[in-house]
Amino acid sequence: MEKVPIVRLRGVTKRFDDVVAVDTLDLDIYEGEFLTLLGPSGCGKTTVLRIIAGFETPDTGEIFMNGDRLTNIPPNKRNVNTVFQSYALFPHMNVFDNIAFGLKMKQCDKKSIQEEVRRAIDIVKLSGLEQRRPFQLSGGQQQRVAMARAIVNKPKVLLLDEPLSALDYRLRQEMQLELKRLHRQLGITFVFVTHDQVEAISMSDRIAVMNEGRIEQIGTPITIYEEPDNMFVARFVGEINVFDGRVKHVENGSAQVDIHGQRFKVQNKKNLFPGQDVTVLLRPEDIMVSPNGNGSGGEGPALSGSVDEVIYKGKTVDLIITLDQGETIFVTQFFNEDQENVVYSQGQRVDVDWLYGWEVVL
Repeated sequence: MEKVPIVRLRGVTKRFDDVVAVDTLDLDIYEGEFLTLLGPSGCGKTTVLRIIAGFETPDTGEIFMNGDRLTNIPPNKRNVNTVFQSYALFPHMNVFDNIAFGLKMKQCDKKSIQEEVRRAIDIVKLSGLEQRRPFQLSGGQQQRVAMARAIVNKPKVLLLDEPLSALDYRLRQEMQLELKRLHRQLGITFVFVTHDQVEAISMSDRIAVMNEGRIEQIGTPITIYEEPDNMFVARFVGEINVFDGRVKHVENGSAQVDIHGQRFKVQNKKNLFPGQDVTVLLRPEDIMVSPNGNGSGGEGPALSGSVDEVIYKGKTVDLIITLDQGETIFVTQFFNEDQENVVYSQGQRVDVDWLYGWEVVL
């Protein structure tokens, strides 16, 4: 049975003077999913969020929720809530009153307000802080108050506009886990905006990678990372090494590609043909290094070069290698306690290759 989206955008365009912020965008968001809009500053992701919330009106296109047209419905009539980057807490109100504000605006009875606010406080783990003002809270606690104020209204869709960007690294990691826990516990749809690739990959059910107001690719984190549709997605989502090559031979779902005079076997998922110029992409962790430096790294072909930098990171070591042809590549090696690990040094000659099927060919 085909899934029906809870939110649907069709042909949505939004301009600000001469700038096209969102360009003829189509997007389906499904009930209960954690969808992340990922992209660089100015790509249109926050504008999409504001259009869903009703804070911006599209110049063209339509928005639907559960099949009902939302385009001209005001924000307070939409069953969505937004957590802003700045949290937007009321400084003169304590935690309890900040969370209760939306329920009071709806003129809910006092008993219901008490029960719902208490439940929200328990969910975000703020018990005992009800009487504190925002200035008496840490950044993480303020973020929890903003989340509680949003979820207490039981929205169908929760919109989160870079809510973790003001937090330090460790607290940001903790709040990522908290958001995932909240999403599972509440079961409502999260639409999350970020420019942080690691954040998007670690938290999302699906990621929509945006660029210049359009969606370049949408899919699961694994698909986005391991099978990028184009160079923009490949470069934006994680580190990538790029090799130019030419197809020499094609057979049985694979191809032989010449890279710097060496023939590498690669996957043929895009109907490659002999003589075609292609781009071979490899993540840093997918490249294998051996301490030979003479083009005979293993049983198959290899490219030779020299180690420029060795960056120790505890569980991994990063190598910056300059190939003999002048290209610089980035390699990540994982330490394996069960095996003897080769330690490389600056200036050392090495060979690099990869296992068949680890590469992406564009």
